[in-house]
Amino acid sequence: MEEFLRENYSLLTHAVEIMAAITGLLLFNRYKHSAARYFIFFLVYVSLVELIGSYPGYFAKYGFLSDFKDAVKGTVFERNRWWFTIFWTIGSAMFFSFYYRKILKTKLYIKIIKFSSILFFLSSIIYIATHWYAFFNSSISFIRIFGAFVIILCVILYFIEILKSDTILTFYKSIDFYISTTLLIWFLVTTPLVFYDVYSSTADWDFVILKWQIKLFANIFMYSMFTFALIWCKPQNN
Repeated sequence: MEEFLRENYSLLTHAVEIMAAITGLLLFNRYKHSAARYFIFFLVYVSLVELIGSYPGYFAKYGFLSDFKDAVKGTVFERNRWWFTIFWTIGSAMFFSFYYRKILKTKLYIKIIKFSSILFFLSSIIYIATHWYAFFNSSISFIRIFGAFVIILCVILYFIEILKSDTILTFYKSIDFYISTTLLIWFLVTTPLVFYDVYSSTADWDFVILKWQIKLFANIFMYSMFTFALIWCKPQNN
């Protein structure tokens, strides 16, 4: 099991991400007049971010990329932490703050999300500027936790709004409900792992494998739920 995870973790993650993105593209006409079209664009974006950001693994696996490997060796781009900090951690928080401002109707909630996202973005820029070495060599816990907080805040405000409206009667048909529920579960499961990153090293493979298992199953759950939601839901039921 450990060897399987070590060799196929990225492959399995990319597979479920691409499955959700392709499903969204195939059903794009169904959602092209709703806010969900932005979510489909995001799924495609995530797939590309993950595929491109895995370049260190490509360098290690494919000999024909040796020239590129030599080109980045010893530079700040040898590791891919910076890529995922920008395009996943910051990018996903900014996207979902935009997305929930599109689907929410309560002006106060929209203002709260807008303020939180601006504060998060500015704080991230300042933190990166003052922790330049950490930006290229490690995952920045502050940005990851703050980004998770912004997304969870969006989800909570969405749930509060539907509880106060007639949407609660047909929530099970809304793609936004499935997106929100899935995001809440995913971040509640994966965010605590940030506090244990200090123990993540090849000196403790038991913890590394456990973390991989949690993240892998969380990713499979999340993108499988996104795929199901795209197939099951219809815009007119949102």
